[in-house]
Amino acid sequence: MKERIHAIDIIRGLIMVIMTLDHSRDFLHYPGPSPVNMHTTTVILFSTRWITHYCAPTFVFLSGVSAFLAGQSRTKKELSRVLLKRGAWLILSDLLIISLLFSLDLQYHMLVLEVLWVIGFGMIILALLINAPRAVIAAIALLILFGHNALDYVRPPENEITGILCTIFLTARGAIIPLSAHRSIAELYAVIPWTGALLLGYVFGKLYQTGADARKRQKVLLACGLSFIGVFILLRMVNHYGDPAPWSVQRNAAHTLLSFLNTTKQTPSLLFFSMTLGPVMVLLALAEKFNNRVTAFFEVYGNVPYFYFIGHLCLLRVMNILLIGVKGLPFKSDGNPFVWQAQGFGFPLWAVYLFWLSVVAAFYFPCKWYGNYKRAHRRWWLSYL
Repeated sequence: MKERIHAIDIIRGLIMVIMTLDHSRDFLHYPGPSPVNMHTTTVILFSTRWITHYCAPTFVFLSGVSAFLAGQSRTKKELSRVLLKRGAWLILSDLLIISLLFSLDLQYHMLVLEVLWVIGFGMIILALLINAPRAVIAAIALLILFGHNALDYVRPPENEITGILCTIFLTARGAIIPLSAHRSIAELYAVIPWTGALLLGYVFGKLYQTGADARKRQKVLLACGLSFIGVFILLRMVNHYGDPAPWSVQRNAAHTLLSFLNTTKQTPSLLFFSMTLGPVMVLLALAEKFNNRVTAFFEVYGNVPYFYFIGHLCLLRVMNILLIGVKGLPFKSDGNPFVWQAQGFGFPLWAVYLFWLSVVAAFYFPCKWYGNYKRAHRRWWLSYL
């Protein structure tokens, strides 16, 4: 039987359940103003979007932790090969599977590069750095996380090729990169900033190595988590560095607080990472003492992240298509370039919450079965699913 680290699976499972809410909104909510537009949003709509900001940073960070743990029983050369292969597989998953589920286009006119892409490319970068001392990898991670917002003050290059490379690796904000007259790439996640979070996770992986002191690990996680939260509060109050979108006083106290919390996900800012990774580190420390039915529930999903990630998106797309038919709407796009949606389709937010809970419930037993199967078997292909 393969051993799992319960605290990691609990937090990853919790985040995956939250992630499902965001994707349920993508596929099933009626079109409307941006949830983060302070002039039009409501507290519940903003909160529905904001809580899901924790998903991608946690996935990327814990992917780095998992990479370290995968290296405990391997040489650096073997681990490098594993990271290269898994990284390539995750990139292909975004290009072939996620692109199809989002665009619903069998001819792949729009290729989507999303969170699996940056985790995969981050693994490839880590594979190239694997022989570097842990302190050097830590320094690179912190330099990226704390320094990449300096690019907010740099004018992007005007040369076409250089500009595209900068978009892919440094500054992507939902950019469309044309490949030909009929095909484009939707670049949603910039590689380097997100790789900083993955490298940081790799450095923190040492806290979970076999024989590590649990009390020391919890103290380090708490101290680092609270420090990140402190950085967020301090720099957000200063309002000059760490995020390209400063907060401002709004029409009421509630929306002013929303503006304060409305940090930039794409490209992920220092304040975005501080706001998300800080609480996640605190939760990781606290989760080691959790052992009840609720945490066991989340652990089921955290055991099988790739399986659930792909599976729940497939179910949501099937639900989307069936509900379009039930409503009797024409199968015609509303023009969304990232997520195909039928014109005139959508449900209010309260209904989206019900759909979200139904999707999570539908996958409980399949995830539990597959998690048990993975722990009991050592077939090579299981590490990719």
